[in-house]
Amino acid sequence: MSNLDTITHFINGSKVDTLSGRYADVFNPALGEPVARVALGTAEEVDAAVKAAHAAFPAWSNTPALTRARVLFRYMQLCQEHTDEFAAMLTREHGKTFADAKGEVARGIEVVEFACGIPQLLKGEFTDQIARGIDAWAMRQPLGVVAGITPFNFPVMVPMWMFPIAIACGNTFVLKPSERDPSPSLLHARLLKEAGLPDGVFNVVQGDKVTVDAILDHPEIQAVSFVGSTPIAEYIYAKGSASGKRVQALGGAKNHMVVMPDADMEMAIDALMGAAYGSAGERCMAISVVAAVGDAGDKVIGALEQRTAALKVRDGMAADAEMGPVVTAAAKQRIERLIGEGVEQGAKLLVDGRGYQVEGRPNGFFVGGTLFDHVTQDMTIYKEEIFGPVLCVMRLPDIASAVELINANEYGNGVAVFTRDGGVAREFVRQIQVGMVGVNVPLPVPMAFNSFGGWKRSLFGDHHAYGPEGVRFYTRHKAVMQRWPNTASAGAEFAFPQMK
Repeated sequence: MSNLDTITHFINGSKVDTLSGRYADVFNPALGEPVARVALGTAEEVDAAVKAAHAAFPAWSNTPALTRARVLFRYMQLCQEHTDEFAAMLTREHGKTFADAKGEVARGIEVVEFACGIPQLLKGEFTDQIARGIDAWAMRQPLGVVAGITPFNFPVMVPMWMFPIAIACGNTFVLKPSERDPSPSLLHARLLKEAGLPDGVFNVVQGDKVTVDAILDHPEIQAVSFVGSTPIAEYIYAKGSASGKRVQALGGAKNHMVVMPDADMEMAIDALMGAAYGSAGERCMAISVVAAVGDAGDKVIGALEQRTAALKVRDGMAADAEMGPVVTAAAKQRIERLIGEGVEQGAKLLVDGRGYQVEGRPNGFFVGGTLFDHVTQDMTIYKEEIFGPVLCVMRLPDIASAVELINANEYGNGVAVFTRDGGVAREFVRQIQVGMVGVNVPLPVPMAFNSFGGWKRSLFGDHHAYGPEGVRFYTRHKAVMQRWPNTASAGAEFAFPQMK
């Protein structure tokens, strides 16, 4: 038997251990050691969670929207009070720096703030007298039981893209968090219950692919939201859609930043350092490719090489840490293998992060900041999403070549252009085939009152995440026509009705 604390499921208002007897270790990536174990669920636990959610749905969906919003207001306040607790969990199980973790919590709370406005967001439309004696209106109603399957890289924020809006709209929710860093899911559950959310409205089933497949197969789950890699997003979309579910599956990315010769180079370099190496590159919006136009390449490389080599890679709890470890030993091994392939395929390795050691943390999953120059389109380090602290610089002759390169890429999540030329920026925004675009902004992550989502193989489904798109995803549109009899019937009409 393990002496590690067990991270359990949360079903119908209570913690529940697994029926399967299967567990997985949860590591502290900075130490390279297990610090807890997580229960791995079965179809039976998923069914129990869905039954609890299904039973809670009638009362919750009939609760006035203002009352639901008041529960979320209280939950938001509790999240603000527990920000440091959330952040410490993130650093312990994911590895990101404590400051970065606090930023993640803050961005998640912004979505709760948006969801607190649900009475306004659910207002319908009314049309008087569309025909003689007939009025019409449209309304949005909740779907029922919905589920979220969330990734390791944002274990606090990404679930908050989903369940606050879903439950504000009147749905009940089943969360399957990443088994890499599952503790925040139970803190969400605890705070929601403390805020007054009825039992069964929010449930957590820990697990792996067994749990995922049980969610996708369950007939009572009406919709599934997912964030993760593109192969899994495609699988979730295909399997969930085949089961008749509404599916929103956000996939991977290969985000470019175009640097024009006229760009403010100091601003561009600062932006690249944070966007490429923040959270050890484990962000779906991380910049992993610099498309340097003209002589911008030489200007960028000199400063980047120095600053990448000087990155402060530490345990994420260290006060001066700029970058922490990657999430697992397997992730470290994969990243280092791809760095090696980049060298073999002819890219110029300027800063090598392989074999990085941090004093006092000999077993940690650390990869140092890595910088390549003269990367080409046919190289593996360009084609694959590395999801680590590896930045590739490509040399391009003009902005047209940069646009062509980016539009040819299979991903279309985020992109940025750095320039002082408004005309160039405007045309870039119009021509680029990417879902989120930054002009002198490296990580163009929309605020909660907009919506987040990529194009091409970065998104499967018709709805982007959170914001107005989230409200549409978690509700169904209903059109109503009404007439009250006040005159004698004119008799049966066999022609298709026309409004007169």
